[in-house]
Amino acid sequence: MADHQPSLFDDDPQPWDLDDRDEQLVATIVFPTGPPGEFDYTVPQHLRDLLEPGRRVNAPLGRGNRLLDGYCIRLETKPAGRRRLKPIKSVIDKKRLLSPSMLRLTEWIAERYLCELPQVLKAVVPAGVRQKAGTRKATLLAPVADLDKRLKDGRLKDGQLKTIELSDKQAAVLKVLREFGQPMTPAQLARMAGCTQSPINTLRKKGLITARAGRVYTGKIAESNVTPEQNLTLNADQQKVLDAILESLNSRRHKTLLVHGVTGSGKTEVYIQAIQEVVGFGRQAIVLVPEISLTPQTLSRFQSRFPRVAVLHSHLTDAERHWHWQQIADGNVQVVVGARSAIFAPVPNLGLIVLDEEHESTFKQEIAPRYHARDVAIARSKAEEVPLVLGSATPSLDSFHRATTGEFQLLEMPRRVRNLPLPAVDTIDLRQQIHSRSSRGSISRHLHAAMVEALRDGGQVILLLNRRGYSTHIQCPACGHVVECPHCEIALTHHRSDDTALCHYCDHTIPAPSECPQCTFSGIRFSGQGTQRLEAEVKARFPNVPCLRMDSDTMRGRGSHQKALDAFRQGKVRILLGTQMIAKGLDFPNVTLVGVINADTALHLPDFRAAERTFQLVTQVAGRTGRGDRGGRVLVQTFSPDHPAIVAAARHDYAAFTATELPIRKMLSYPPFSTMLRFVIRGPSEETTRQFAEHLAETLKQSIDHHQATARLLGPAPAPFAKLRGRYRFQIQLQGPNADLLRAVTRAATAGLTPPDEVQWIVDVDPLEML
Repeated sequence: MADHQPSLFDDDPQPWDLDDRDEQLVATIVFPTGPPGEFDYTVPQHLRDLLEPGRRVNAPLGRGNRLLDGYCIRLETKPAGRRRLKPIKSVIDKKRLLSPSMLRLTEWIAERYLCELPQVLKAVVPAGVRQKAGTRKATLLAPVADLDKRLKDGRLKDGQLKTIELSDKQAAVLKVLREFGQPMTPAQLARMAGCTQSPINTLRKKGLITARAGRVYTGKIAESNVTPEQNLTLNADQQKVLDAILESLNSRRHKTLLVHGVTGSGKTEVYIQAIQEVVGFGRQAIVLVPEISLTPQTLSRFQSRFPRVAVLHSHLTDAERHWHWQQIADGNVQVVVGARSAIFAPVPNLGLIVLDEEHESTFKQEIAPRYHARDVAIARSKAEEVPLVLGSATPSLDSFHRATTGEFQLLEMPRRVRNLPLPAVDTIDLRQQIHSRSSRGSISRHLHAAMVEALRDGGQVILLLNRRGYSTHIQCPACGHVVECPHCEIALTHHRSDDTALCHYCDHTIPAPSECPQCTFSGIRFSGQGTQRLEAEVKARFPNVPCLRMDSDTMRGRGSHQKALDAFRQGKVRILLGTQMIAKGLDFPNVTLVGVINADTALHLPDFRAAERTFQLVTQVAGRTGRGDRGGRVLVQTFSPDHPAIVAAARHDYAAFTATELPIRKMLSYPPFSTMLRFVIRGPSEETTRQFAEHLAETLKQSIDHHQATARLLGPAPAPFAKLRGRYRFQIQLQGPNADLLRAVTRAATAGLTPPDEVQWIVDVDPLEML
């Protein structure tokens, strides 16, 4: 057994069988539901032809020989040592779930993001696939391998060399089975051949059809009814970008290309035509989109050009995910479209990866393994020697910096298709509006007038407010008490639909108070703006205009995103309002006005990316208008009209924003000029949690000194949200120019680290969430 393995197998030998030869085949196994680490087992002779890395096995673990399922990650022939290894009991999978390249990728993720390999394997292979969801055991029929040799003019020779003539029904059964090309259940075969089971059974007795046990899918997959479309003619900017992608494709080497194209510049059409080249060579492509709300629209565009498209996202049932996964693994899919986890799609012959809206924070997973889909895509495309295309109207500063330093190739698309102009953006200074007696509610007088004009002219309106609920805080004007969540110490949000006060972090809910819980004053005030309040205001101001709200409260049902966007696209809804899910990637030519209710919602958060996110959000939502011949305009309400991020967004000036923001990042040694690791420590006792955070910080400091690393250690300090879900939270930040050295520092400092009971800690490499 390898020296690095835990001591669970160091027990007295049990009377299991061992290979008597000097060498033995050894499988290295990891257990997703067992202890961390890798464990060695011998492979019995009868399992040697069945086992390969990437398949799951059932093996005994520990003194009690408890049987657990684990992944085989390596197979090696090793000398039979003095220490006896336990044998694997059985092989679970008929086919491997992970190819050699995907196994290497999982090990890379575990190494980069400082997590355990079993955690990565659970994320890479969906639960529905592991559980074979949506399938049942069945008999599968197929023609014998030498059927063509044995059949001639409807006759064959059996074992006794007697001539047997096929009936019409038997001939029809064999014809269907051969043309279908895949094993079928008896019921499927009878239905397609239009016969009973009798001719099928006869053919089985004659040895012309073989039968084996297998699993078949029992669910229903909706058929695509998208109308096929022809390619669009590319303009000069699009053609230049396509040529660069095709050059990388034809060279059969990896390159990361960052496509910086303004909103409406036609990036998706470029992706489609590049993928057509990939498919023409018999290869497949993966297209990642950040939001579930974008998936239906993106999916339909690809389905209109490619007959075989699979979709992978979190709203699928386990059975649906398993079915799509199997279709992809079998090579029956040309294009995989999906959210973050689709980067793990088991395409057998990958030719291209596209990551659209690459700046989006939803590409970062916030639970272990805390990977970023963009960086995983870079690693996978490098390993498989294929191009990676990153696209955005507002690239992340991390990606833009990597392009300016030559790591990525920067491709510009500065103009909209058909040379349509970018919409005019005006800012509305809410500091002046707040003192105006005519100003009431969330919608300023200027924005109200613009909405009236747009609707009168037959246009549609989008209103963005990136806060859910009706009122964002409940406060007593008499004593100043704010109604907070007892578990999180964060102000509760009033939801008027069910008259509750809700914590958006732990879902703690109470009836909305009619008086102050502290002093019983009856005039308690519900303040702040949320999408529910905005919806009520819009309906009051425009009672005869169909309005629809899109946020995580209203878009919970299956297919709700697609239904909502279809209604807006068809003109059944004239005013669409909601959170950031309506701000990106949507193409509605009839939208002539976009209103940003409050551009400052994220601008002043304690997060070094606050300005970047504000610029991106305002720029992206502004790009939802002016996509048709009627043009469009954008009105941005803000208390900070002079902030560089707001000014640059109003001018659609990405260069001006980066010129202001990047020097600040460099001066403070923030990403992209350094690597950051964030440690979060949480526990029910504030003092115990603080003491452990201080111990961890001291251990990290000693490790920095030992490694002679150039690094800055900040903290421990209370996290911006100092208490969540009943647990106190402290954070530590570790920054430095050498990412590998920071990981080495962390591994050394945390090896064997044992927190007190009920205290937990995590490390987030390259964090995007700082609250």
